[in-house]
Amino acid sequence: MSSGPFSHLLRGIWLLWLWQAVFATGTRSRIWEVPSGSAISSNFSESLQWEQDCPYQHPQDKVRITADVPPRLDGTWVSTRCEVRPGPEFLTRSYTFHPGRHFQALQHYYADSGCQDPAYSLMIRGKLRLRHASWITQGATDAEHHLSKVAIVIHSTAAKQGLTSSLPSSCVTLTLDQVVPGKLYELYNTRGGRGCLAALGFSMMEMGLVRVETQHHRHGGKVQELLLGDIDTDWNQRTQYRPTGYQQPLQNAMHHIHPCPVCALVYRSSELHPPVLPHRPALPIALAGRWVSQRCETRPNVLFLTRDFTFDPEKNAWEGTYRHYSDSACSQLTFILRASGHYAQGNPSAKVLGASDFVFKVTTVKVTAAEESTVKLLNATRPGKCGQMGGWEVGVEQDLTPTGGCNLLGIKLPHKEYELFKVELDHRKHPLLFIGERPTDGSNPDRPHRRPTSFQPPMVLCSMTEMQTFHRSGVNSKQVQLAVSGTQRLEHLVLLVLGTVLCSWLCDF
Repeated sequence: MSSGPFSHLLRGIWLLWLWQAVFATGTRSRIWEVPSGSAISSNFSESLQWEQDCPYQHPQDKVRITADVPPRLDGTWVSTRCEVRPGPEFLTRSYTFHPGRHFQALQHYYADSGCQDPAYSLMIRGKLRLRHASWITQGATDAEHHLSKVAIVIHSTAAKQGLTSSLPSSCVTLTLDQVVPGKLYELYNTRGGRGCLAALGFSMMEMGLVRVETQHHRHGGKVQELLLGDIDTDWNQRTQYRPTGYQQPLQNAMHHIHPCPVCALVYRSSELHPPVLPHRPALPIALAGRWVSQRCETRPNVLFLTRDFTFDPEKNAWEGTYRHYSDSACSQLTFILRASGHYAQGNPSAKVLGASDFVFKVTTVKVTAAEESTVKLLNATRPGKCGQMGGWEVGVEQDLTPTGGCNLLGIKLPHKEYELFKVELDHRKHPLLFIGERPTDGSNPDRPHRRPTSFQPPMVLCSMTEMQTFHRSGVNSKQVQLAVSGTQRLEHLVLLVLGTVLCSWLCDF
């Protein structure tokens, strides 16, 4: 499941794209030139024209998406829901960027997955400098930040007790045994306090990768989203991690979805007065039907993809189609991966309220190569290790089950994964399915203790019939109301280089 249902998925393929991004275009003469090598101006606008592949689609659902490079950040950007970070951590964010490169960020942390019980808030000040179009993550901009101040407000005695066990006894102006809830204390300034930030697992490395998208709706409205770098799923790595994917986007306080009660609450918040989000009743995890990506999704290690899942609860069967692309607009298809198997729903999650534990078994995988470079790579594998040797052709699907998967792609069959699922409603009362986030290091959640504690971007339920079935499964109209309110071709040299690198990764299979 997750960004792919397999351990070390596509660690070989992403090197192809990385090679193209870094070497294929030659030396770049313009700082904002995108990795594809296209000649552009400093006001480049990338048009995505993304439409979800879904039978049920209102006319107003069709939007044109543009992305400016360099991004325009001025203004305030806010969370649209209670966010879940690996750990898990539950938070809301409000980031304000000023014309002079200065920014102020508010992060409110909570003791619960509904963001109703504030624990503490962080007030962060600093500067952000946009550098150049990312060489790794197409469509993004690399940036660097400098912090000048980080302060904390503890909101409860319970939060104070929890922080006492993790923070050093003294952090600049903060001495824990003398803390008064509701008062601002400095954790860090330019003269010291880094140890306090490290103890909190605090990092603003997310600002190392920036992208702003504007959704132009047919009725004339627009929504602007700020995508910042993803957070490493390993707590011990997050303060040094250089992001190559994104986390949940923030929306512009002036151009956001409507209605969005959370947006208003977060916008009006301060470090002394954190937003308390409205109660949202837990929704049943009714999986029946087809769920699809809402947008072209970006994952760490240069993965661009869309997901298409179908579930049959009567047979406990599932099928997932992952379409992988070489570009951030999901327009240049590289290959399609189709997997299927069975699943079992477990107990409600002990870590994320409203979510449930699942176990998925992958029994069949079929892959279709969509370009010659992918075909060459797959045909170069050893006999019996990745489908029919020499039998890969563009547009022809191969079943990997007879060879027990594909070593090159990191696929082993049969295969089991421990997952985390959650269902919410969006602002139009459409069900959204959240599936567990994949480990950043490409490892596999094949043990219970490796189960995800955060989520990928949500998928939307397709047909109206399936939506009606979802609501009949246990969510009445009052509950709904409450919930809503509250590459190009590669030369032989590349294959030789990749073969050497891949062997260092894959020879252990």
